[in-house]
Amino acid sequence: MANIRIAIAGVGNCASSLVQGVDYYAGNQQGVAGLMHPDIGGWRPHDLDFVAAFDVDSRKVGRPLAEAIFAPPNCSRVFQEKLSRPGPVVEMGPVLDGFAEHMDEFDEDEAFRLSDADPVDVAARLRDSGAEVLVCYLPVGSEQAVRHYAEACLQAGVAMVNCVPVFIASNPEWAERFRQAGLPIVGDDIKSQVGATIVHRNLARLFNDRGYSVDRTYQLNTGGNTDFLNMRALDRLQSKKRSKTGSVQSQLDVPLEAAQIHIGPSDYVPWQDDNKVAFIRMEGTGFGGAPIELELRLSVQDSPNSAGVVIDAVRCAKLGLERAEGGPLAAPSAYYMKTPPQQMRDEAARAGCEAFIAGD
Repeated sequence: MANIRIAIAGVGNCASSLVQGVDYYAGNQQGVAGLMHPDIGGWRPHDLDFVAAFDVDSRKVGRPLAEAIFAPPNCSRVFQEKLSRPGPVVEMGPVLDGFAEHMDEFDEDEAFRLSDADPVDVAARLRDSGAEVLVCYLPVGSEQAVRHYAEACLQAGVAMVNCVPVFIASNPEWAERFRQAGLPIVGDDIKSQVGATIVHRNLARLFNDRGYSVDRTYQLNTGGNTDFLNMRALDRLQSKKRSKTGSVQSQLDVPLEAAQIHIGPSDYVPWQDDNKVAFIRMEGTGFGGAPIELELRLSVQDSPNSAGVVIDAVRCAKLGLERAEGGPLAAPSAYYMKTPPQQMRDEAARAGCEAFIAGD
């Protein structure tokens, strides 16, 4: 089978983990630790071929992808230092709102450094590269930029995996455009394999399934990567808070009033690098009005935790292309994303995704 030809928009920490992972599993073909699906539709994780990449940082633009993924301000864990292929040269994408001005205020290794290269025609480059699936890894709050890449996918005939909380698959107008174009999309806003949102969702569902109410809850997250640094701009944070809050609320029998639920990034701690620490607290009521309190601390490497899901979502998008299924892929989106077009319980989403993969 031919490899799946991938384009990446945003060569940050998550892209670094994904690119490293493709090489890592090529050298460990018998190992399945860290994978949800070693095989999807006949494609294994190492059957991804990166053919185009876009960024706006001067330390990445103009460099081969295999070098750019290790350039500052990336700080994700290096687990596959020597890559077998250089990959495409990273090209200058449109800036639009993909760059937060406050990022200029920080030290050289932390902040973005905008390239002065001219932006390329993204749709033309997608066509020329033969890309089949675009993975969107743009910064949170990049509303205009994400829509630009979505438009380029429609023009170039490329499927999309939207990993960020800009609502494309879950927007009826965009969903219909992808449907009419016969192009699958998996979105929006990637869940991690075992991250704060998936854990919080399952705890919320556990309370209700066992007869307990959830009266109030919070989720506070800290991290030291550029995602957390970018979200210091509160106006860029709103879509992320909406996505994470809605994801947890969807698992409750009775959604909480806004004053009783707080979910979102809390602060940027530089020395944490790509380590994300989540603090979850839940308060509820059980039998006879008895109170229950739960507190949980979760520490994960943020970007590999995400890449382990993207490597599945990409192969599902390719399956959608093979089967001529345009529009949002309902079950994969519900299983892999925080804000899919249709929210499901996680066990139902997993069963639906397995059925999709099997072709049922």
